[in-house]
Amino acid sequence: MAGEPVDAATLLARIAGGDRAAVKHLYDSMGMKLLGVVARIIGDRQEAEDVVQEVFITIWRKAAEYDPARASPAAWMLTIARNRAIDRIRARGSRPSGSPEALEPLADPHARADSLADANDTERTVHRALAGLDPRHAAVIRAAYLDGMSYDALSAREGVPVGTIKTWVFRGLRQMRERVAS
Repeated sequence: MAGEPVDAATLLARIAGGDRAAVKHLYDSMGMKLLGVVARIIGDRQEAEDVVQEVFITIWRKAAEYDPARASPAAWMLTIARNRAIDRIRARGSRPSGSPEALEPLADPHARADSLADANDTERTVHRALAGLDPRHAAVIRAAYLDGMSYDALSAREGVPVGTIKTWVFRGLRQMRERVAS
């Protein structure tokens, strides 16, 4: 693995087989992305770092459950991160406390240029895929995955049943996956 880029699906397979070094490589490639999402939801960088540690423990324990037919490795890990962040907010009984401005300096000063380029490419790809969705569906996906809103809160905001919100998210994510794959 020295010096060679390894994709996340391969790393997850290696983690499922008990390869501890693969966890470090996965953390190096995905840790800052997950921290950014969690910090945006929670609003506190230090607490977000704790949650990301929990996320990687979950990845270690559940890597064998990852199914590439259902989601990309990044989507699977982001879902775990989002859910852990929401769980943390619920446990403390509050909404995010930090200001968005306080979360801006999340860039890893040690990140490699190729990792940053990959992150930028991923971000552009996600934004393009979101832009191709029905605007309401895209807004719900952004609120759920980037802002950490629960399905119940989205249901209240949009004035539709929770089941409808879940359907919008499921269909939107499927459409995004199809657009990215083609």
